[in-house]
Amino acid sequence: MNGADVLCDVLLANDVTVCFANPGTSEMHFVAALDRKPEMRCVLGLFEGVVTGAADGYARMTDRPAATLLHTGPGLANGLANMHNARRAFSPMINIVGDHASYHLPLDAPLTSDIEGLAAPMSNWVRRISGPEDVQPATEAAFRASLTPPGVTTLILPADAAWGGAAPASPGKVVVSPPPTVDMDAVREVAAAIRVAPGRVGMIVRGRAARADALEIAGQISTTCDVHLFSEVLIARMQRGRGRVAPTRIPYPIDAATELLSDIDVLVLVGGKEPVAFFAYPGKPGRLVRDDCQVLTLAAHGQDLHAALEALRDELGVKPSQQTVATAFPDEAAPSGKLTDDAIALSVARKLPDNAIVCDEAVTSARRFFALSAFAAPHDYMMGTGGSIGGGIPMATGAAIACPDRKVINLEADGSGMYTVQGLWTQARENLDVVTIVFSNRTYAILHGEMKNVGVNAIGENARRILDLDHPALDWVSLAKGMGVEAARAETCEQFDALLDSALSRRGPFLIEAVI
Repeated sequence: MNGADVLCDVLLANDVTVCFANPGTSEMHFVAALDRKPEMRCVLGLFEGVVTGAADGYARMTDRPAATLLHTGPGLANGLANMHNARRAFSPMINIVGDHASYHLPLDAPLTSDIEGLAAPMSNWVRRISGPEDVQPATEAAFRASLTPPGVTTLILPADAAWGGAAPASPGKVVVSPPPTVDMDAVREVAAAIRVAPGRVGMIVRGRAARADALEIAGQISTTCDVHLFSEVLIARMQRGRGRVAPTRIPYPIDAATELLSDIDVLVLVGGKEPVAFFAYPGKPGRLVRDDCQVLTLAAHGQDLHAALEALRDELGVKPSQQTVATAFPDEAAPSGKLTDDAIALSVARKLPDNAIVCDEAVTSARRFFALSAFAAPHDYMMGTGGSIGGGIPMATGAAIACPDRKVINLEADGSGMYTVQGLWTQARENLDVVTIVFSNRTYAILHGEMKNVGVNAIGENARRILDLDHPALDWVSLAKGMGVEAARAETCEQFDALLDSALSRRGPFLIEAVI
């Protein structure tokens, strides 16, 4: 029994049964310990961004952490972008970062780095294990921290702590404190504000407040008290589809967002923060609500959002009632001819299987899908929440491992997908039921829009060469096949519909390159 064995035992005792990994020399004792624990599912990612992004997708769908295994500071650094997305999504995650033996650090070997300094900005909690005897309490603390409130934790495992002899672990379930009770003062304050400003109150739901049961309560309040129901721009997880309450998503463009919120006198936050512009632009506001808008928090992340909504409903005297929910799909003719981004969004929304999981990183190309998804079959909808691209393919990978009985649809921009294309290989190796739809417009379309937002209406050759993905054009069919994933290309609506029908009728990974 060594420290690495103890670490594995503590994880397994607390139902952490999946480890997304990209190990190196410092982690070999931990890899050997994993080999002795068949209960642990070990999933290799060929790049650390795939590892952390998959752990994010897994956590969003299970509400519990997976472990990641990363190699020293550079390995951790490769995974930071999707740790950032996970932190913004409030995803529970336990990163295990191997390091040199403690006595080797003063020698400043080539891979020596400030792991704590790298981890801190993208983690809610960081701890270095001091020795074999500290493995069990440190791992238990990491697990507890990953859930109170849910977030990213990073545990640094020196090699000598992993290989050092340790007393046999007798780990039990770590006691995780329940969320704090509902703040009735906040409930009464919000209820009073709703009563005095009917029709001019907005409510933003996120986290657990965006699940179907909580949305039902929010919908009752919205219908009865004339409250506008919103979601944030980037959605960690929302349960959508026919029969479910469908909040209006706040738009990404500043002008559209400020217009939507212009008549809101009171903004109520349930599980999130006040929405702000992604970037500063000359002459445009950073806040999306008016400066005189009253912003109130009903309940914050880490609190019981469902119970808070129930308490608000009761305080307002709202009786359970029929909410306004989407039912029939809009009467819109099926598109034909040359493929467009709107045609893809319409086709996917119409054909979406019951209980599917949609991971949306199509950026500009699939903006219409969210509105259409209100009429689709019931499903879960997720996006990258931190604005860091490259999360879509890994997120879909983790979601498919979390929910092997559910179809996963990944709406993927071609530029974003290239950041973590290696995730397709993991999907092939694990035979995951993921359909990846690549919007192949061969450009960073969102950045063309951002150039216009800063006042540049015409770009020259230098700008074009760093914003477009042509010369050579990406060949996603070849890329996918090289990773072991079956793939085909569609250039017309008819071709796309046929490929989508085929992909949805079978299990296993499949990629459609949708040329638009």
